[in-house]
Amino acid sequence: MKAGVMDVVQLPSKNSVNRAGRLLSNELITEAEFKASLDVMNRWRLFHQYPINTFQATLRKRADSIDSTALFGQRLKRTPSIIAKLKRFEGMNLARMQDVAGVRAVVSKIAQVREVQSLYQESGRIEHELVTVDDYILAPKLDGYRSVHLVFRYKNVTNPKFDGMNVELQLRTKLQHAWATAVETLGTFLGQSLKSREGESHWLRFFELTSSAFAHIEGCPKVPSFSSLSFEDTCLAVRQAELQLRVVDKLGAFSVAVDLISGRESKVKKYFYHVVILDSLQRVVRVLPFAEREFEQAVAEYNAQERLALSGAMTDVYLVSAGPLNSLKKAYPNFFLDTGLFIRQVRKLIDVGDALRAQGNRKRFRIPRGQAYFDF
Repeated sequence: MKAGVMDVVQLPSKNSVNRAGRLLSNELITEAEFKASLDVMNRWRLFHQYPINTFQATLRKRADSIDSTALFGQRLKRTPSIIAKLKRFEGMNLARMQDVAGVRAVVSKIAQVREVQSLYQESGRIEHELVTVDDYILAPKLDGYRSVHLVFRYKNVTNPKFDGMNVELQLRTKLQHAWATAVETLGTFLGQSLKSREGESHWLRFFELTSSAFAHIEGCPKVPSFSSLSFEDTCLAVRQAELQLRVVDKLGAFSVAVDLISGRESKVKKYFYHVVILDSLQRVVRVLPFAEREFEQAVAEYNAQERLALSGAMTDVYLVSAGPLNSLKKAYPNFFLDTGLFIRQVRKLIDVGDALRAQGNRKRFRIPRGQAYFDF
């Protein structure tokens, strides 16, 4: 991305960014303070676009050389998510928030995750400073979330104005991606922040169970709550939970219509940015695609839609880059409430549970496992 808008928009100081963050996390903020703080936060977030584009370009080359079917995406953290995180972690400095800018690669197998990871962690491979490594595949979160997060502090000797900004790199398998998509989708319709471990216990338990079953399939450490269960017992538990909650039926009923505004799909030959507006009540997704040269228009539209959402519109708004619409759907299926892959794998877990129940004698039943059966 060319600097463009970066040349005319002033980069706010870290002190002003942190002050804006403190105000945005304060429930007693005035309307004037909110507008001023929001402007500072938006400008700070905007400046992350240059380093995030640099990271995605490199990530595409590296991951594609390992898995030609890899999916990619990049996004700037949404305003509601930033404010929620500031409130959730008391004393957090906005200028040091590590995931304002994020890039992601989704590959087929665990081994491929590790290959890509090694390209970023080997000494001398990358000029940016590696700040933190959170390996949620080796040590899954309590809620079942599994992925590898690498946070880098950006460094560029030819363009030092962006130095010090954080970029979070996420690496995960397609099975882990399908699980995370289902958590977000069901959370959207239940009105529960399941991805933040906030929601009814039976839903949280179901996703812990399915994640642990998927960990068995991928040969990884299990979710802590169910680490003592065998694969067979985990499948039986998934089967029982699904019978009670009817998760497959609920997720299968969710679908959305996609509306490309003003026919821009045919006018924009080479997509780079998308403003995605999800109306979960009407089950409609509006997508506005923009070319790389139209970054300023994309940002203006995104900010306008976010203001509408903050003022009460029942929508979720995203600014992402993932290429053509078909690639966008694959990289961000949660925008389209698409849980098809997750549903297929859960049905297979249920099939295993049903077979175990019917057989009675597990020694006679050959348990299907691994990617030959759980194809994705």
